[in-house]
Amino acid sequence: MSSNFTPMAAPKRRLFFCMTLILFLFASSETLHDYEVDQSDDSSLKIKHEQLLSKILNLESSIDERSREINSKDERIKQLETTVFEKSNSLASLRSEIQSLQKKESFDAKEQVNEAHARAGELEKKVEDLRIEIAKQNTKKDALEARINVAETKIAELNEKLVKLQRTNEEQKIRIHNTERALKKAEEERIRVQFKAARFSKELAEVHDSWLPPWLAIHLIHCQSFMVTHWNVYGKPALDVAFQKAMETQTQVQRWTWPYIDMVHTKWIPIIKEQWLTLVTNMEPHAQKFTVKTVEIYHVSMKKLQPQISNIKTILDPYIKEVKKFTKPYVNWLSKTLKPYVNKTHIFLKPYSKKLLRGYKRFSKYTLKYHRQVRGNIHEVMKQNEITRAFATNELVWFMASALIVFPVMVLLTMVSSLFSKKSKRRSRNSHTSHTRRRAKRVHQDKTSTSK
Repeated sequence: MSSNFTPMAAPKRRLFFCMTLILFLFASSETLHDYEVDQSDDSSLKIKHEQLLSKILNLESSIDERSREINSKDERIKQLETTVFEKSNSLASLRSEIQSLQKKESFDAKEQVNEAHARAGELEKKVEDLRIEIAKQNTKKDALEARINVAETKIAELNEKLVKLQRTNEEQKIRIHNTERALKKAEEERIRVQFKAARFSKELAEVHDSWLPPWLAIHLIHCQSFMVTHWNVYGKPALDVAFQKAMETQTQVQRWTWPYIDMVHTKWIPIIKEQWLTLVTNMEPHAQKFTVKTVEIYHVSMKKLQPQISNIKTILDPYIKEVKKFTKPYVNWLSKTLKPYVNKTHIFLKPYSKKLLRGYKRFSKYTLKYHRQVRGNIHEVMKQNEITRAFATNELVWFMASALIVFPVMVLLTMVSSLFSKKSKRRSRNSHTSHTRRRAKRVHQDKTSTSK
């Protein structure tokens, strides 16, 4: 009977393998914990390490439970083997008793034999049940071994993930080091640029002092301050008032023109549309003929004028060359004399030109954005109406949007110019001003003759 069951060496090997695996996992968890303490700077890696450690601890606990279950199953199998061995021994003893009882050939012996057969059948049934139980336990054992293998594969995958995380951590350290170096270089570059800017500002101040005389610089500063104060006192409130008046006039114009616009939409636009369609249909062949004739005339005129143009070029070439030769020394002299002044003006106007370019770019950006919005709104409004839907072309929409943008600006400019412009004082008729030039008095002819 002992040859039918597995030997005791296999569970010992499994127990030894489980113990070594648990020790390896415990050592790896300790190393992971040390690594976690060392790498506490990076918060994201720390969270991932903690998750992996929790998974490994759960797997270790599950492996311990599975190993305990395997040990209990092995002990159960051993107990069943011992019971099977005992039952087989009892069967052998019963068979020997049966053989001894068969020799006696007595009625009691037959009854004992029958009882022994019945007991033997029961024992055989029990043995079969025990064998079935052993097979079930073996299947459970195989399933547990498969689970252990799956857990081992998961542990291997987690170890690979840990290695990858270590690599990423090292790469991040290298990147941080590189960024620190780049920051140091940028700081050095910033200091160098600041030094250059200070030097350049000194040069600009020197150029400014050398280019402009002091009285003109003082006059410019005085004019700037005067313009700023004048704008804050008079210009800005006048512009606000102009905006308010423009909005009020816009609302009044909308209220006044609304019935006329409605009348135009209902009465005049359909008539104009019909007349336009008839005019287009009638004028289309004439327009085609006109375009064909204009193209033909253009080609004919170009063919006729081409030799004359070439002759004029040949005639004028020597005169142009003579003029260039005559004016070349004067141009060179002017360029040499004006070059330092041009360079100084360029250096003086360089910061102002940058500011102007930035302001122009911002202004163009905002105007383009606003123009697109206005153009989209006009296009939607024209598409919603059945009458204006046919006229909703890109060219007309663009022209209307630009007109809507330019018209209020022109109105504001005219209002501001009228506010700031000085009104011409009319001369009073009864003014007794001292005139230096007076009309000469008419002298009588008799007086002139006598004087002569």
